[in-house]
Amino acid sequence: MQGIESVHLTRSTFLKGAGAAGAAATTFSVPAIVRAQAKSLRIITWSHFVPAYDAWFDPFAKAWGRSKGIDVVVDHISYADLVPRATSEVAAGQGHDLAFFLSPPAAFEPHVLDLSDLAKETERRYGPMVPLVRSSTYNSFTKKAYGFSAEWTIDPGDYLKDAWTKVGKPGGPVTWEDLLTYGLQIKKSDPSIQIPIGIGMSQDIDSNMAMRALLWSYGGAVQDAQERVTLDSDETVKAVEFGATLFQQVINPAVLSWNAASNNQAFNARQTSYILNSISAYRTAQDKKLPVAENTFFVPALKGPTGIGIASEHVMGIWVVWKFAKNPDAAKEFLLHLCDNYREACMASKLYNTPSFMGTCAAPGTPLAQKAAAGQRWVAAQFQRDPFGSAPADKLAVLATAEKWSTNIGHPGPANPAIGEIFDTFVIPDMFAKAATKQLTPKESVKQSTARVNAIFAKWRKAGLVGG
Repeated sequence: MQGIESVHLTRSTFLKGAGAAGAAATTFSVPAIVRAQAKSLRIITWSHFVPAYDAWFDPFAKAWGRSKGIDVVVDHISYADLVPRATSEVAAGQGHDLAFFLSPPAAFEPHVLDLSDLAKETERRYGPMVPLVRSSTYNSFTKKAYGFSAEWTIDPGDYLKDAWTKVGKPGGPVTWEDLLTYGLQIKKSDPSIQIPIGIGMSQDIDSNMAMRALLWSYGGAVQDAQERVTLDSDETVKAVEFGATLFQQVINPAVLSWNAASNNQAFNARQTSYILNSISAYRTAQDKKLPVAENTFFVPALKGPTGIGIASEHVMGIWVVWKFAKNPDAAKEFLLHLCDNYREACMASKLYNTPSFMGTCAAPGTPLAQKAAAGQRWVAAQFQRDPFGSAPADKLAVLATAEKWSTNIGHPGPANPAIGEIFDTFVIPDMFAKAATKQLTPKESVKQSTARVNAIFAKWRKAGLVGG
């Protein structure tokens, strides 16, 4: 690699100026920068749903680059273009050094570097990784960390308090059945709300998350903990039957063509009373001083017949370093620098980003053994008293417990390459949509989707990348 030689630096040397004083000495392989030659680091990422984050991130990355003699180039594209762009760069064998995804890029595992060393170093600095993050970045079958995550995003339910108060449910829905029961009442009491319940069934990321939450609440799942396909079950059929009823009675055909922004826009325009989303719609309403902001409140994952409420993370922010990257060492060093400053990153995102290593949000000087707990307390404190002007100040308090009701998209197994492809090809929302629109019966739709899932799993097992 021209201009860079790999060396072993002591921890004290590597961390000089990085704000991580007090850590024990060890070694970590990082690049020695030869400043006499110009170097670059090319980063591609999404256009964040909270624009303030991009306004912080780009100068932050460039400032780090200047300190290292590296020209950092940051390119932003829409979230929907991330996977297609990655696919084209892999096909060409060239492009950016560092690429960002909003869901586990497990299907790209053959084309990325193993970032296990980066994960271990971050844990050595800041304590353990959040468990759902590990399941989203590490293939336990191949023993490879195909990605690295600094943050994930919580997926609560957003509801209009006045609409739900009017029908006798001021605290918002607790169960999926509540969406049907009270959605019907909202439909009658407030005709101006065009889509009483704003749950999507389209080929978009929010529909992908919502339909998984509904599936899990009925006890269904794509796979089990051992990565064996379990989609074809009575539990899945019942979930699809309920989804069809929900669609036909309190949703609207418009949700079949929604994109990632549609539910936010519908909610902020008061066209729906409930969405399953992050806090981005709320932050937009605050920034634009929309009347809906003060009326927006949040609930945790809805419970199904199992009595359990569980939701996927809203987005799982994951970085990969391509095998064809020209500056992989600098890419790793930058990601460590990002984690070293993650409390600042959380605030820049207006709490949209939740740290993948809670210890990265601990106060400087916190002993290693206490960092994870201290960081978790700091994050919870921000949710319990929102520094960005919520009224009441504890409006986001429900997010403080999100680790308890959030999971990865492969639950109860890991987000392996088969799960990644199933996610990227929208098998699960398609399954619900076909039954909802009566193209297929619920049983037929489950059978058809199971055939798709089995074929995908077989392909990845043949490639030696999935267990079970």
